[in-house]
Amino acid sequence: MPSLPDPDIERVLVVVAHPDDAEFWAGGTIAGWTDAGIDVTYCVLTDGDAGGFDPDVPRSEIPRIRRAEQQEAASLLGVREVRFLGLAEGGVTNAGRGLHEDLVRVIRQVRPQRVLTWSPEWNWQRFRSCHPAHLATGAAVLTAIYPDASNPFALIHLRQDERLEGWTVREAWLINSPGREINHFVDITERFARKVAAVQAHASQVQDSGTLADRLRERIAGNTAAAGLPADRLAEAFQVVMTG
Repeated sequence: MPSLPDPDIERVLVVVAHPDDAEFWAGGTIAGWTDAGIDVTYCVLTDGDAGGFDPDVPRSEIPRIRRAEQQEAASLLGVREVRFLGLAEGGVTNAGRGLHEDLVRVIRQVRPQRVLTWSPEWNWQRFRSCHPAHLATGAAVLTAIYPDASNPFALIHLRQDERLEGWTVREAWLINSPGREINHFVDITERFARKVAAVQAHASQVQDSGTLADRLRERIAGNTAAAGLPADRLAEAFQVVMTG
């Protein structure tokens, strides 16, 4: 499925559950967008306080560490702004109307033509990527995109008190969609090294950093044939949904 041409896109909003989600799943694509002059904003819902692998790191330090890692990773990809909502690990699935309003507000503030977020569907081929917070993030973002972000009379106080007019997102790019739903690939071969560097910035989450590039390459290897690319190319995969 063809997406909107990048020259038609001025702003992209990336909404993910955890620090490192964006880099693992779309780092090469995001680097390509910023290289093309597109303004990319991150909105990270949690601080990943349940993440990490080193028991010697005090758990109270994890949110600070992970925010700093996310800022560094985003900078490596050319992302200028990272917003953190600061929800606890289990907070995405239980956030309710508060998160909905926050997401509508961010969409109206950033005014993106394109939003990248998690698929709300289970992907049985990547079961361990279907974290409850990932699924809940995708559902919450799509529910915010339509109808309330675009309806100026929904959450009317955003318009009356904060002067945030309705905004229609034109397309959503979903990560970790079931294979049958994947309809768009982005060749990231020339930006793969930047993807690796951005993932590496999340040092508290990366064990055996010496094999990271090989593991990331293996993770997306199946996309090459699916995208019809030569064997020496690398691609990231998405489900693109037209939303406006």
